[in-house]
Amino acid sequence: MNGRNTKTIGRTVAALAVAGALMLPAANAAADEHGSRGGSWIGNVPEGEEHLLGQTKSGLDVLIERDFDVLQDKRVGLVTNHTAFTRDNVHIIDVLWDAPEVELVALFAPEHGIRGDEDSPVGDTVDDETGLYIHSLYGQTRRPTPEMFEELDVVVFDMQDIGTRFYTYISTMAYCMEEAANQGIEIVVLDRPNPIGGLKVEGAVSTAEDLFGGFTSVRPIATRHGMTVGELALMFNEEWDGIGVDLTVVEGENYRRWMYFDQTGLHWEHPSPNMKTMNGAILYPGPGTGETTMLSTGRGLDRPFEKYGAPYMDGRAVAENLANRDTPGVRFVATTFEPTAPYHRYRYEECGGVFAIVYDRDKLDSVHAGLHMFQAMYETHPEEYTATGGFRTSMGNGEVWGMLTEEGKSPEEILEFLQPELDEFKAIRENYLIYD
Repeated sequence: MNGRNTKTIGRTVAALAVAGALMLPAANAAADEHGSRGGSWIGNVPEGEEHLLGQTKSGLDVLIERDFDVLQDKRVGLVTNHTAFTRDNVHIIDVLWDAPEVELVALFAPEHGIRGDEDSPVGDTVDDETGLYIHSLYGQTRRPTPEMFEELDVVVFDMQDIGTRFYTYISTMAYCMEEAANQGIEIVVLDRPNPIGGLKVEGAVSTAEDLFGGFTSVRPIATRHGMTVGELALMFNEEWDGIGVDLTVVEGENYRRWMYFDQTGLHWEHPSPNMKTMNGAILYPGPGTGETTMLSTGRGLDRPFEKYGAPYMDGRAVAENLANRDTPGVRFVATTFEPTAPYHRYRYEECGGVFAIVYDRDKLDSVHAGLHMFQAMYETHPEEYTATGGFRTSMGNGEVWGMLTEEGKSPEEILEFLQPELDEFKAIRENYLIYD
């Protein structure tokens, strides 16, 4: 742990009834090339580490093996959702509720609710099977109140992040750490893999004071940060004036930074209603940022964050523009689609646009590809294709949109402009990495 002082250490899938829940298939864009083994994606595996494929244990699995040592004789509050399963597909609520060593007294739900099927603010409710009160952290408040934590000795955080700065589960974790620090109680983070890998660090770092601290940019970290929730918790606890909570990270086992989620052997639940595929997750830090422009990202479809377009868009023209650009690992083909998700742009309208096909995820720089896609769309539709105010927050830099459009800077020039702060973040990040 690089000398850090912080300690590290019956509800089935069917019962949760999450719509569309599934184990990620081995097959994605390059499955025919690499094949699969035991239900896990093989991909590029370092020599001598093939035996680790499909063998990852989450922090929850390790906690069980340790007989819940960090929770014994404590009143426990659990911050979780539908993604927190053991390798045997038992949900953490059932694990802790059934453990005689653990006194589980309250539940806390993030964005999308404890079952992960809500795409709007979530109210407080009661868990049907345990009778425990579920406090919403995406309703009247996004921060836990002092009253929510006052009867607790420890708060446990366990849910699957997606590896992108503006995915809000890590913000919920930070807010819970802050309130726990205020009240002098412990936080235990049960670690899980970064599903889009732990090697790549991409994009902008939201260092401007008005660009971090909010719910979609809780700390000045890179767009694609390449860290697990446990590693992020360690960083949040000490950097940027530090949170200083009594923090324990229960590490996973048999996890390596080169792994994508479909190489771990762990059970996959859609982390949110429109995060349905590995390719969608990999594209989320780059093209996915386009949700803060006049685009639909295909929400409600079977492959959201892989299709991008709008009713005014000429998909063929955009695809032809992109065909003349160098975007390793991904190609763009013209498509049409009709998004169906409520509360999102262009619902039930036919959109022209492009389908982003990831053919080599190891070569793909998602943010680089996204900048090329945005510029191609702007060059094709300079009047209609504009950004909303949220683009600067999601991108992490207020100058990028103007550089990309009015100034006509190439994506490569923009990434070079962003590189110094990215290098600074990488240097900080090295101090908190748990896994090789």
